[in-house]
Amino acid sequence: MEDVVNAIKTNRIEDLSRYFDNIVPITINNNQTIYSRNQAEVVLKDFFDRNVPKDLLIMDNGSPNASTKFIIGTLLTPSGVKYNIYILMKQKNMDFYLQEIRLNKE
Repeated sequence: MEDVVNAIKTNRIEDLSRYFDNIVPITINNNQTIYSRNQAEVVLKDFFDRNVPKDLLIMDNGSPNASTKFIIGTLLTPSGVKYNIYILMKQKNMDFYLQEIRLNKE
């Protein structure tokens, strides 16, 4: 999860995309769409280019079971806009993959 957080903090979506599964549900301001790996990378790159991360404050994280991890936090932008962020990762084979990401303006 540390790599995922660092990829977002440094706006390196290509690093984040290494954790994408074949399909990636993305919710932005309560509008959810399911994307392919490549589409998800383009959508998130566009989002983070328009909302450059200034910081990502982790409010909660955990592993409800051995095959699932999550992060809940606040994404801060230089313009002062804040987004609530939720990331869910699930284990598939031996690796964890991003199963969902939500970004909703506070």
